[in-house]
Amino acid sequence: MRSVAIIGGGPAGLAAALAALDGGASVILIDSARDLGGQYWRSMPRSRRAADEARLHHGWSRFVAARDRVESSDACEVLTGAQVWSIEPAGQAVGQIGPAPRSEQSGVAINLAIGPADGLGQTMRRLTPDAVVLATGAHDRTLPFPGWELPGVFTGGAAQALAKSERVRVGDRVVVAGAGPFLLPVASSIVSAGGGVVGVFEASSTRGAARGWLRPAPWRLARTTGKFGELTGYAATFAGSRIPYRLGMGVVSAHGTEHVDAVTVARLSPGWHPIPGTERRIEVDAVCVSHGFMPRLELAIAAGCELTDDRFVAVRDDQQTSVPGVFAAGEITGIGGVDLAWAEGTIAGAAAAISADGAVTGPGDPTPELRRARRSRTVFTDFARRLDAAHGIPAEWGDELTDDTVICRCEEVTYGQLRSVAESTPSAGLRSLKLTTRVSLGPCQGRICGRNAEQLLARLAPAGELRDAVSTDRRPIVTPQRIGDLAALDRCVDDQAGSSASAGTIQHHEEER
Repeated sequence: MRSVAIIGGGPAGLAAALAALDGGASVILIDSARDLGGQYWRSMPRSRRAADEARLHHGWSRFVAARDRVESSDACEVLTGAQVWSIEPAGQAVGQIGPAPRSEQSGVAINLAIGPADGLGQTMRRLTPDAVVLATGAHDRTLPFPGWELPGVFTGGAAQALAKSERVRVGDRVVVAGAGPFLLPVASSIVSAGGGVVGVFEASSTRGAARGWLRPAPWRLARTTGKFGELTGYAATFAGSRIPYRLGMGVVSAHGTEHVDAVTVARLSPGWHPIPGTERRIEVDAVCVSHGFMPRLELAIAAGCELTDDRFVAVRDDQQTSVPGVFAAGEITGIGGVDLAWAEGTIAGAAAAISADGAVTGPGDPTPELRRARRSRTVFTDFARRLDAAHGIPAEWGDELTDDTVICRCEEVTYGQLRSVAESTPSAGLRSLKLTTRVSLGPCQGRICGRNAEQLLARLAPAGELRDAVSTDRRPIVTPQRIGDLAALDRCVDDQAGSSASAGTIQHHEEER
């Protein structure tokens, strides 16, 4: 029986697990959270789950059916609270995107730490499956502005997670700002948790958003009928709670000492620069900001997967990456929402389950479910393109940043420090500029500020670009691990080969510390 490891228990990972089980594979489904569902279906613990979960989540019945099936299947092992802290090539060559022999193993080894992330004595485990599906998702991207480092300034994803998983409201007077449809469920989640939203401010203008969504062939949007139902639900929430929704506006600064107590919003130009004279101050006790999402690429990069020019994992038609036996699905291949993630997960799981002798039905002889997934992928890939065109971050963002604006909140690095270092050194390499300024070298390892820092430093570099191949997405050690737990790796058993497996050499990467 072919073994498939799936990293990520959100929509893409669940869909991949179902398809792989249908293909006759044995499955290990891994997620770092306490329960399956990912950010999209994040919910209260099962021991105290709310009676109205179905009302609070789109597609809840689909999730429950998928979760129950994988958890009850004898061919599927579900590992929650499991951190994949590294993934390593297992000695096989990395190929280019294109057909790969079905007999190839994934060529990677997965190192796991099972147990609370901040706990002692985690269980260390090493997997070498026949195939791997990466479904690690994405996290918020927030553009910096004066005061965004204040307590009370949240990412949209953090505010939604608190509301969904603990029914905790981030504030009673909350401003939600940024760009994209994600602002709508964030505001709705805050309201459902008992909070108050005093305004939602979308950076894209009415004209810009309409141009992005409607060009070309606007009738193609009719194929995404489910999205219109979601939009109607959000509109009802906004109307019932009297939440104003403003396009072409954004938060340009946050104010406070120990905690945010007000924000300034302003009208924005097409390049998202504040228009002088349009500023307005609003008293708040929290602000939630999200300007889109960044894919979680650490494991894909560590496995040797090629990336596209816009920094997503490159895949072929069956969702296989450039590494034989390694597949990718969901937001790490492009930001397109739950429907695209589910379709890609289904395709990836079916392809990963194909046995060496070809006995399992696969993409060459598609099942009805696989045909539906391929059609859905086509529809929602177009949706994703429109989403980016309507709400994508303009290239000229940040021209108005002041020298005292914090860029890296962990290391408290300001824009003025970035500019000063860039002006005083001929270096055009991200590695040296990171080490000199300490930007992206704090506890979050650049997850929050990395992309912003890269783009700003590229503009400030002498030639207007960075000239090394360093990326803030590269994190060989994905999550912190205790020395004592790492010492236990010598006693780990390789779950595929059934023999003692070395964890490999953990090299010291100075730029990542």
